[in-house]
Amino acid sequence: MRVAGFAWACAWAVSLAAQPGSLVAVEYRLSFPEPEHRWMQVDATFSALPPAPLQIRMSRTSPGRYALHEFSKNVFEFGAFDGSGTPLEIVRPDLHQWDVSGHDGTVRVVYKIFGDRIDGTYLSVDATHAHINMPAALAWARGLEGRPAQVTFVRPDGSTWNVATQLFPTEDALTFTAPNVQYLLDSPAEFGDFLSRTFTVDDPTSGRVASTFRIALHHAGTEAEADRFAADVERIARESRAIYGRFPRFDGGVYTFLSDYLPHASGDGMEHRNSTVLTSSGSLQSSRVGLLNTVAHELFHAWNVERIRPRSLEPFDFEAANVSDLLWLAEGFTSYYGTLIMHRTGLQDLDATLRRFGQYIDTAATSPGRQYRSAVEMSRLAPFVDAARAVDPTTWDNTFISYYTWGAAIGLGLDLSLRDRTAGRVGLDDYMRTMWQAYGAPSGDVPGVVATPYTLADAEAILVEVSGDEAFAADFFSRFVAGREVVDYARLLPHVGLTLRRRAPGQTWLGDVQFEYGTDGAKLQSAAPFGSPLYDAGIDRGDVLQSIDGDPITSSERLDRALADHAPGDAARVVFLRRGASDALSATLVLAEDPHVEIAVASAADDAARAFLASWLESRILN
Repeated sequence: MRVAGFAWACAWAVSLAAQPGSLVAVEYRLSFPEPEHRWMQVDATFSALPPAPLQIRMSRTSPGRYALHEFSKNVFEFGAFDGSGTPLEIVRPDLHQWDVSGHDGTVRVVYKIFGDRIDGTYLSVDATHAHINMPAALAWARGLEGRPAQVTFVRPDGSTWNVATQLFPTEDALTFTAPNVQYLLDSPAEFGDFLSRTFTVDDPTSGRVASTFRIALHHAGTEAEADRFAADVERIARESRAIYGRFPRFDGGVYTFLSDYLPHASGDGMEHRNSTVLTSSGSLQSSRVGLLNTVAHELFHAWNVERIRPRSLEPFDFEAANVSDLLWLAEGFTSYYGTLIMHRTGLQDLDATLRRFGQYIDTAATSPGRQYRSAVEMSRLAPFVDAARAVDPTTWDNTFISYYTWGAAIGLGLDLSLRDRTAGRVGLDDYMRTMWQAYGAPSGDVPGVVATPYTLADAEAILVEVSGDEAFAADFFSRFVAGREVVDYARLLPHVGLTLRRRAPGQTWLGDVQFEYGTDGAKLQSAAPFGSPLYDAGIDRGDVLQSIDGDPITSSERLDRALADHAPGDAARVVFLRRGASDALSATLVLAEDPHVEIAVASAADDAARAFLASWLESRILN
């Protein structure tokens, strides 16, 4: 590893003249007259236009997100001018579009945009940096999506800010290009005073050059912490490459980690074609393992999603919610591998790894949402849950399971099933490599375009190829992907020296709810799970438990004591208050045993099972 500044332009520069075709570029100029007030000024010029009105849009969505975010809400002082500087008429057909007519073949728009959220979706500007997600910041024009773009960053007065981005550099250190709108809007940027680290990983494939990784780190920690972080990221990169055999062809040969770990940042990770955004309020010292898990997840996306890409997400739609039936694989399998890679690198111990795997299984097996929708159907609901905001209460706790978690459970189940069928010779690594060869490795000539996206049927066909058993593949997809069953983990885990057991055997359970305790009792802050003792007793969100068999419930300790006096199956009298009722109500509560499960190392595991476990979890890097 070497420490270096961001002086990579000479090594991988792609000039504007080298962009495809001879189209006139759209020119953007990003300036920061008053960064302390959290806004950026955008000056965009669209040239060589036909005489028709120009439709200028702000995106409603962002790559890696599936919900609507309505970025135009933060735009103000929007003006349009022709090539001579004459103001032009603007019509707003909706809140996301400005129609500009009467131009002379050139339209220049100038606007300000506010941004004060550091994460993978939005814009954030302050006196220390600008953290720019392009869909949240740049307006673009319909009909010009295939044109190249040039983006110039203007330093605030007195600053020495530099740029980190996957945009293509030019001879000017503050000017970059993109071949089309898809690549432009998929290219976040960090503009500020940040620490930089660079490392290179050799590619074992014959004739391939090494891949370069760069880290732009904005944090409140030390240089030594930055060095350790870079070393850990390199371990993750090497272990990830070992799964697929090689890195993707990063455009320009470089992959960039845009890392903001600041007290006022929001926790997030967001994948892009040749980069990722990593944000958290945690520090490299206090939150090391969690931050690295996000690194592992997002880097795995460089293969799975960015190149092994569902057809439903290609091309990405910037004007509408993006709906896909494959997020259980695109996001869920990535979550599974994030955990697996953390263990294979030695950055996470076995107990923590099994705890995460157990959580995947437990959620899939015990959540009531599985009664209503499959993993495919859960994937399609992403626009409602992926950082989407609504003020009305929902019953998602009862009807939805995250495609991240359920997909990770499916990935774990498929990995164990393949290994069980082949005595460990074939596993999920083989499935992902085959998906890569069929749908990820083939590339188009234009950066930002995936040449061969896949469908649900394609994903099943790859399982047929890897397993060599059409009936097995059809059964797995029918029952566990398109259906609502869960893999028989209790049967599979002992083969690798593990066991699935009750988390709290014999312990009484009311249902997984959040309580707010007060002098009146315990108020349910969340919905009672369908089929839980609380739900069956007719008690739900907003009700206040006052007593169980006469024991007042005014704290979590009192609730624990009241439950400890009973066994699963006991009937208890509960008194509660209900919104709109003037008097206290009572009901019979039939207590259940805590249904949650966990994974543990089997005490009676034999040498063969322990060897099987080691071969599954051990590093794939060849010494």
